[in-house]
Amino acid sequence: MQDILCGEDPEPSERFPAGPLFVPVRSGPSGCVTRVFRTPLGDRTAVGFTSENRLIATLGPGQAWIRLAEPALRALTAPLGIATVTVDPQFTARAARPVHPVVPALALRVA
Repeated sequence: MQDILCGEDPEPSERFPAGPLFVPVRSGPSGCVTRVFRTPLGDRTAVGFTSENRLIATLGPGQAWIRLAEPALRALTAPLGIATVTVDPQFTARAARPVHPVVPALALRVA
């Protein structure tokens, strides 16, 4: 059987650590929370970028981030059932927004 070189294999079978990544986060009740994305097939995946410029190009300049090593990102998302880490995705879909904006109900005054 012929060995496949990693350069020829579109999805290498060996998992190499990607090194320190720029990981998108959002504010949560206890501080920063790692953002979780979906693959085109709908599976959940953790996402990391190899440079701040790549993160900004994909998610915009307002996206908060932290630096995490790839094994730390895997360990952080494994309890959520997320086994995949996507490094440097090329594009993302915009966040879903409600079709009709939510308008708060007016408070009634009782005289």
